[in-house]
Amino acid sequence: MEVDPVFYTDRSGRVTSNPLLDQLPSYQSLLYRRKSSTGGTKRRGSSRARLGSSGSGKWAVSTVSRNEEKQKSQTVQRPIRELAKTMNEKRRDKTQRLEDDRELSSWRQWRQSSRRYLRRLRDEAQEWLSSLQLWRGDIHLIEGMFGTGILSYFSFLRFLVLLNLIIFVLMFSFVMLPIIIAPHAAGNITYNQNHGNVCSVYLSSARRGLVIFHEHITDLLSGGGFLEQTYLFYGYYKVDKIYFSRSTYNLPLAYLLATVAYLFLSLVWIVKRSATGFKRNLVQDEDRFQSFCNKIFAGWDFCITNENAAKLKKSSLLCELRTDLEEERIKQKIADRTRKEKCRIYLIRLILNLFVIGVLAACFYSIYIATVFSQEAQTIKIKENFIVDLIFEYLPSIVITLANFITPLLFSIIINYEDYSPAFEIRFTLMRCVFMRLTSIGVLLFSLWSQITDCEEEPCKCGYNHVLYSCWETRVGQEMYKLTIFDFIIIFAVTIFVEFPRQLIVKYCDCGLAKWWGQQEFAIPQNVLEIVYGQTICWIGTFYCPMLPAICTIKYFFIFYIKKVSLMNNCRPATRPFRASSSNFFFLGVLLIGLALACVPVTVSVAQINSSKACGPFVNFTTSWEVIPISVSQLPHGIQTLLFALASEAFAVSFFVVTCLAMFYVIALAGAHKRVINQLREQLVMEGRDKRFLIQKLCQAQRLSAVRSPVSKSQPRTSRSSPSYHTSFSNNFSEGLFLAHPPPDSSTHV
Repeated sequence: MEVDPVFYTDRSGRVTSNPLLDQLPSYQSLLYRRKSSTGGTKRRGSSRARLGSSGSGKWAVSTVSRNEEKQKSQTVQRPIRELAKTMNEKRRDKTQRLEDDRELSSWRQWRQSSRRYLRRLRDEAQEWLSSLQLWRGDIHLIEGMFGTGILSYFSFLRFLVLLNLIIFVLMFSFVMLPIIIAPHAAGNITYNQNHGNVCSVYLSSARRGLVIFHEHITDLLSGGGFLEQTYLFYGYYKVDKIYFSRSTYNLPLAYLLATVAYLFLSLVWIVKRSATGFKRNLVQDEDRFQSFCNKIFAGWDFCITNENAAKLKKSSLLCELRTDLEEERIKQKIADRTRKEKCRIYLIRLILNLFVIGVLAACFYSIYIATVFSQEAQTIKIKENFIVDLIFEYLPSIVITLANFITPLLFSIIINYEDYSPAFEIRFTLMRCVFMRLTSIGVLLFSLWSQITDCEEEPCKCGYNHVLYSCWETRVGQEMYKLTIFDFIIIFAVTIFVEFPRQLIVKYCDCGLAKWWGQQEFAIPQNVLEIVYGQTICWIGTFYCPMLPAICTIKYFFIFYIKKVSLMNNCRPATRPFRASSSNFFFLGVLLIGLALACVPVTVSVAQINSSKACGPFVNFTTSWEVIPISVSQLPHGIQTLLFALASEAFAVSFFVVTCLAMFYVIALAGAHKRVINQLREQLVMEGRDKRFLIQKLCQAQRLSAVRSPVSKSQPRTSRSSPSYHTSFSNNFSEGLFLAHPPPDSSTHV
């Protein structure tokens, strides 16, 4: 039977009403909700409870006892060191467990001891693996000196190092290794041959005869010359099949599937890592009051051991609270705006956004012009001198770097006049910077492909401009290689020639300008955008430059130590840290945008643009994707039928319907969970009101007992049967207290 939570049982199991608890705000709210939900009818459960049923009371007690036994069994199964108890309680629990184990049979004792041994072995293995983690000591040192905000950047950098290492291992295992081991494993390699065709002429940039030393430096920085015909670029892998003693290895198919695999692996890994951060970020942003409580009661970072870092953390918490209050003030200001003020602000934002669009368009046009000019200059055989040739090689990279340096400064100035909240200002500026950095790569590729697909005679005889780009995939790989090298040079140069001199000037110069300039702040979002930009280049360039993940792994390895030395000697944490710096959700979200952008050019080059006829593994195919249907046609009939069924429209529609149903189920489940969370929040609020109500009643009872104390001393105390602890609180008060405050009507909603 249903038991109302307001009614309690005495020793005989009878349900009795408590007049004090009937006045609780939570009970009055419950009555109001039940009455409104039933349309004014009487509550059957409450009437049954007032009649009193011992069976229902016993059922409630038995349910509570079962829950306690379940919690006790779960506690017994957990290791003692994981229990939230004091050392004395843990010792008593250990003694009790040992006594309980003696009563078990030998077989059960052996099973429990084996389970403990395996658990201890697993913990020791996890500790040993964590000790082998890359940069574990350095990251702990950074965490202790600067807190978890800056720690998240270096943890993100370590994640990219591991990701690129795995991508390189994937490409090396399925693309490079078969070619390397084929001569040593009695394997016969068949190369793609397409003689007699004008499209098959490959004009390599490798130098012949006497080579000057600085030309080797130019080749090393540009990827041309002696590097062009190596494992580094796409054009070297002119292999069709590798015949071993018992099998045949299809290199074009392996090359394409490895490309799909590293993109899919990156997607799964990023989504998996960002899921936890998304949940935490969603919970924190759900309730502003909860955000205030977290900052006040749980905002301190106890990993900080440095005094200056502690002062900065204190000021950052203060700044975050001020920012939150400022956001609330701006929200109120926005709500109180008149129509005239709204029109003025919207007009200013429209003008400023048009200016931002104009700046972006100018940057993109500059990148396009620089790319076209650089490509035309590289086709001219006459070389002027070392420096000019190097500038022509790196002209697109230089223009992109200048655009990425100038536009964030403009965006940070423009955002001050748009009258947004402080948090939205940071997000909007960062999203503009992300758009500028990642779209600049897309403009560069668009400029290259406009040159590749532009022929003097339309349509192109080979499907691309074979006169200027006999192996266009290698040329795109060289551009991605140059962007990667130039990005590393810029990061290293800024650290050596900007941050270190600034630290020396601020430290040893007492002039007012140096004090106003101040010490370099470690800006987490800007540093994250740098490495996301480099990782996007790596994802795009791996198809055209299979060894680019290895170069990026080495690059990020050195960047870690460069940033660490700069942080320890030159920088300080930002006084106004980015809110998502304590979790990697923002970093991984931006990285996911970069991955989505990287998939677009790779997909277009694989499926739309004709593959080169003079180099690479796809010489015999019109496009790179053509290897998939040809390979499927060579499979057994049963496997072909299965693959065609999976690729059919019927399966696609069925899969879409099942996915939609699963999505609707998850949405409904999330809605139910959200309603439960709201009910629990309301319950917490009601519990606070109940405590306040009971404290008021207690104060009234104390005052009433003080007034009646002479009367109570003259009257003898009668003995009563000891009530249950559920009703002992109400029996300590006189009936006059309840008569002075009669129960309100059940329809009252407090």
